[in-house]
Amino acid sequence: MNEADHTTEVVVIGAGQAGLSAAYHLRRTGFTNREFVVLDHAKRAGGAWQYRWPSLVLNKVHGLYDLPGLRFGTPDGSRPASEVVPEYFERFERTFDLPVRRPVDVLSVRQGEDNRLLVSSAAETWAARAVINATGTWDKPFWPHYPGQESFTGRQLHTADYTGTAPFRGRRVVVVGGGTSAIQQLLELAPVAKETIWVTRRPPVFREGPFNEDWGREAVARVERRVREGLPPESVVSVTGLALTPEIRAAQDAGILDREPMFERITPRGVAWADGTERAADVILWGTGFRASLDHLAPLHLRDPGGGIRMDGTRVVAEPRLHLVGYGPSASTVGANRAGRAAVTEVRRLLG
Repeated sequence: MNEADHTTEVVVIGAGQAGLSAAYHLRRTGFTNREFVVLDHAKRAGGAWQYRWPSLVLNKVHGLYDLPGLRFGTPDGSRPASEVVPEYFERFERTFDLPVRRPVDVLSVRQGEDNRLLVSSAAETWAARAVINATGTWDKPFWPHYPGQESFTGRQLHTADYTGTAPFRGRRVVVVGGGTSAIQQLLELAPVAKETIWVTRRPPVFREGPFNEDWGREAVARVERRVREGLPPESVVSVTGLALTPEIRAAQDAGILDREPMFERITPRGVAWADGTERAADVILWGTGFRASLDHLAPLHLRDPGGGIRMDGTRVVAEPRLHLVGYGPSASTVGANRAGRAAVTEVRRLLG
């Protein structure tokens, strides 16, 4: 007797940009709704975009690319990205009749019977000949630890918890992190906070000029080298640097982006550096990024001694039936599109 509730050819886990790209290419190359399924843990379409803070309007979003086969169009740039992008993703799912099931929270992927992988949620299981994992990073915010963190009497929150400026009005805010989200939130908070202090581990690198294909290719190649060696991927933005936009220039001129080096410890009422300098703070906002959300793959024992998962393109070297899209070099919208297509090409070859 088969141990699974459902048997199918391919399970796609996650319905963000990478998962939808993979689903589109499965559909386009002839897979029917009986032969693949997309499991998404969100309650509605939109991937991680539906969780972005409301003040992140579409005009402030950089590097959002069309999904394959359906133009995003030119929606109102003053609307929140958390509304506009989910509407587009929902239209995409409907246009191509993609078999997305939600909310389904995948808890594990492990070896099953008949040379299949067994994908399990709390309520159901699917036995598949191949799995395309597209779970992204939003569910794994990274919180670094610093001495004294537990003693802080103010509020600490992560980018993932940020909903807008109201709770920060009149407060002294420490923003930690040198990525795009940390800077976007810093620029929003500066006009309303009593004081903002920007802290990063490394001096940020701002790059002039448009983000062109050569720049992107160089960044992706560097991240890809790491995952081929079984090392944890760097974020693509840590490789590309930050675009020097007119808004960033204005913030630099206003002193908002006068960056401080990383503090050594956290005190009950602020932060302190090794030289004895202390700054008072009411709030610490950790804009420290995310890690790949892959805990459900732990039963497959994929981690290399270097801490990462060794990859060949989108294929996991230790488990050729498993592909990771939106991971490492494909952790960007344009990269996710390409990875979805590449994974399906490999899966078709695997399944014959």
